[in-house]
Amino acid sequence: MPSERERRFAGPRRGQLVFALVMVGGALLLLVLITDQTAWVQKTKLFAQPRFWPAVAIGGMVLLGGLHLYKLPWRRVSRYDLWEVKRWGQVLEFAGWFMGYVLLVPVIGYLPVTLAFVPLLSWRMGYRSPFMLWISAGFAVAVVVLFKAFLSVKIPGALIYEYLPGALRSFFILYL
Repeated sequence: MPSERERRFAGPRRGQLVFALVMVGGALLLLVLITDQTAWVQKTKLFAQPRFWPAVAIGGMVLLGGLHLYKLPWRRVSRYDLWEVKRWGQVLEFAGWFMGYVLLVPVIGYLPVTLAFVPLLSWRMGYRSPFMLWISAGFAVAVVVLFKAFLSVKIPGALIYEYLPGALRSFFILYL
C-alpha cells in the first residue's frame, strides 16, 4: 500500500529511483578516479588548479544526485521502473549498429557497408516494402557520392581493396 508521501508525489515515477542510483553511482566513481585523471600543481592559485573545477562539478553531481535520491518518496524498484530501464536499453541497439558500421567500413569499404547497413536499418525500423528498400539503397549510394565526390571527404580505403589489381584498386580507394 503506497504511503501518503508516495500518493502526493506529482512527478513521473517510473525510472526515477534507478536513474538516481545510476547517476549517484557514476558520480561517485568519477570522484574516486579524479586523482588519477587530474593533477594538483604546486604554487598555483586554487581557482587555477587543473583539479579544482572538475572536483567542484563532480562534487555537485554527488551532492545534488544524493539529495534527489533522498527526496524520492519511495525506496523500492517496481516493475514500471524495470520497463523504463528496458526502454533506455533499447537505445544501445542503435549504438551497436553504429559501432558495427564503423568497424566494418575500414575492412569492407564505405560503399558496400553503407549499401548493406542503410537497407538493414530501414528494415529494422519497419520500412519493409520493396519500394522503401530500393529507396534506402538509392539513398545509400547518394550519401556515398555526396561525401566522396562532392565534399571530398577522405575515407580510408578498405582492406579488401588491397586484393584488387592496380588501376581498379586506385579507383575503389578514391571513389568507393
